[in-house]
Amino acid sequence: MFFSLNNNCATKGLFLICVLLSYVVCGQNNYERFVDSADNHIDESSIKALAFLDSIPQPIHHYIEGRVADYYSIKALIHDDFNETAKVYQSNILALKYAEVEENYEVAGASSLDIFSNLYFVKRDSTANIYLEKAKEYYSKGNYKNGLLEIEQVRAYIKFLDSEFGACNDLIFEHLDDYKNVKDDAYYYMFALYMLTSNYIYLDDLDDAHKYYKTFKSLIEDPTIVPYNFQSFEATINVCFADVFYEKKQIDSTFHYLDLASKNRKSMGEDTIESYFTINADVHKYTGNIEGARAYLDSLIIFEKKMLKNIVDASLHINNTLLNAESELKIESKNKFYFGVFGVVLIFILISVSLVYFLFNKKQKLKLNHLNTQAESLSYLKNNNEKLTVKVQGLEDYINSLKNQVKSIASIEDVAVQKDKIKEFYKNLYLNSSTILDEGKNHLELVDDFNIDFFKSLKKSYPNLNDSDIIICYYIFIGFKNKEIAVFLNTTVRAIESKRYRISKKMKLDKQETTLTEFLKDTFIDT
Repeated sequence: MFFSLNNNCATKGLFLICVLLSYVVCGQNNYERFVDSADNHIDESSIKALAFLDSIPQPIHHYIEGRVADYYSIKALIHDDFNETAKVYQSNILALKYAEVEENYEVAGASSLDIFSNLYFVKRDSTANIYLEKAKEYYSKGNYKNGLLEIEQVRAYIKFLDSEFGACNDLIFEHLDDYKNVKDDAYYYMFALYMLTSNYIYLDDLDDAHKYYKTFKSLIEDPTIVPYNFQSFEATINVCFADVFYEKKQIDSTFHYLDLASKNRKSMGEDTIESYFTINADVHKYTGNIEGARAYLDSLIIFEKKMLKNIVDASLHINNTLLNAESELKIESKNKFYFGVFGVVLIFILISVSLVYFLFNKKQKLKLNHLNTQAESLSYLKNNNEKLTVKVQGLEDYINSLKNQVKSIASIEDVAVQKDKIKEFYKNLYLNSSTILDEGKNHLELVDDFNIDFFKSLKKSYPNLNDSDIIICYYIFIGFKNKEIAVFLNTTVRAIESKRYRISKKMKLDKQETTLTEFLKDTFIDT
């Protein structure tokens, strides 16, 4: 983990002892109970869930026959909570493999869908569709209706992202009533209505767009919908309406929808904010309000520069953190070496004394075990130090390349050309920055190796936050967008939005007074 490693290990160790004691008391053959216990504890504590799974002897398929798919499915959730992307993918592959053998169709469908999301939305791999078809096949065999609906909505969303609005509508209408009938999770229906409204706006069918927008707004009081998600979709729809009416030069309607969108300003995504500023600047210029247009253009330029600066600053911050950590690690490694030498001498003395003082034998064994643990820790630190040196050199080269690109863009005098270069630079940085690291990791995962002040301060102030909450707070703190965080954590934008909402609730923030982003930057600026 990226913070309090020793505390987490100690907690896990104590809990594992309790698990083993319960195993001795309750019987020696029912290891399947550990899988059930891990499943019951996964929402409460991933560390506890992992302790149950680790208590199952190897090879696990000899001891939990018929439950191996569940084992790896829970492992994938644990690794996701720890932001271990490569291990999530590996666990899903193994879960799918054993689910096929055990005919556990719900796990097989869920694992296939997770693999598809990783391959298609993150890596844009054309082989992803194979796993989407597998998910449908397994959900059908298991008669898992919500899973089948999720697959159909994924198909529609793919068309939506590809701007095939008519085709997207056709796919949505095939299952619109089914989405509506999922009473325990209205997100299905809300997301479908959002896509329908947006599609009809883009298709210039405003009558149908208003029709589905009205239905969309009727869901505002639904308790199963996260308010942040609703407000974000609503703001995007209003900005789309404003764009269409401006193209028709219906200025009053343009201002009307821009005003509606501004009410959800704090819930807007970055893409929506950019469109909001651009349309405002254009419509003010069209009406002769040059000062107003200039103000929105300045806001747009500041916004884009801020996004660029946040990314560059985040990369520089990570680079400095790595360098400082390397220096501290060298000092600690040196100290550990002397402790190790001292330990060897002490062990020799203890062994010699134990031959004379037989009564102290048990006490000497305890000390010996403690010193062996120190020696293992020293070996671990040395190995990490060697790996860290390679990572830091790669990241230094990468940062130097970024600086050169930023200088080049800054020298461009044509604002329009400069704006396009900034967008291109931002896109390339967003999609390709992880290539400097080992396959399966991105550059932000390097922070997991260090005990950074931000993590310690946040954990101390809000002990109810779990590890996944804290790493998301860190990405928000350094200025990353929801879509970027979703890519780095190998999950969906919807999952990040929901997690942001739950984090705000845990922190007891009032969104009318301050956003999560503003709160983190104001509160932890000194870290």
